[in-house]
Amino acid sequence: MREIAAADITETVRRLCLQGAVSLPQDVCQVLKKARDAEDWPPAKQILDTIIDNDEIAAASSVPICQDTGMVVAWLKVGQEVHINGDLTAAVDDGVRQAYTQGYLRRSVVSDPLRRHNSGDNCPALLTTELVPGDRVEISLSLKGFGSENMSQLKMLKPSDGRQGVVNFVLNAVKQAGPNPCPPIVIGVGIGGSFDKVAQLAKKALLRDLDSVNPDPYYRELEQDLLRLVNQTGIGPQGLGGRTTALAVMVETFPTHIAGLPCAVNINCHVSRHLKEVL
Repeated sequence: MREIAAADITETVRRLCLQGAVSLPQDVCQVLKKARDAEDWPPAKQILDTIIDNDEIAAASSVPICQDTGMVVAWLKVGQEVHINGDLTAAVDDGVRQAYTQGYLRRSVVSDPLRRHNSGDNCPALLTTELVPGDRVEISLSLKGFGSENMSQLKMLKPSDGRQGVVNFVLNAVKQAGPNPCPPIVIGVGIGGSFDKVAQLAKKALLRDLDSVNPDPYYRELEQDLLRLVNQTGIGPQGLGGRTTALAVMVETFPTHIAGLPCAVNINCHVSRHLKEVL
């Protein structure tokens, strides 16, 4: 049995939050540059140039990429041979609290959804833990802005809707979102499970690198088809037209009931702040 101090988890979360707020992962930067080079519509190319410049200035100056520094999504894969010496939930929240205080990051979390009192420290994080074999803890974080989160959708499709029903639902969600989520966007799609599980799958998809591919050839092809169809909508960067409405579409699936076909679409703007570290 390997022991990991809760303080080590706190420190890792703190460091990743500070890093994610000011610096985009390389996979996102590379896809943005590739999209800029592929654009032949001048306004779209100019917008992508501005986005890339903004990201580079943020990293060089250690200032937030976006004013919305997000609600922290923390996904922890905890090895079954690990003993965490301390309170895991408190350790994650303490890391968030320290980062948002030390980095002067905008604190966007309200402690009650209707009474709207700001929590004052951007806590709590949205924590999901998954037990896995081994003696390691894998910490994946996403700093999720809500301009794009608010454009997300979930639908309990019928099994007879099939693949085309999923495609239609994703496309309709993107079209209804239009320019609101600050395209180019990253799209996480969950298929299967249940009402609650499918939303979790869509969120989990956004933790993947943008240049990753689905290990299942069937869903890899679905991801490619969805990306092509979304970009054919012509919404383009910031909704002003162009080839690049989405940078990536990533699909995660789970077995489901014979009577159901849940589908969820979780949208992220280009500021896809996802980070991972293994302890």
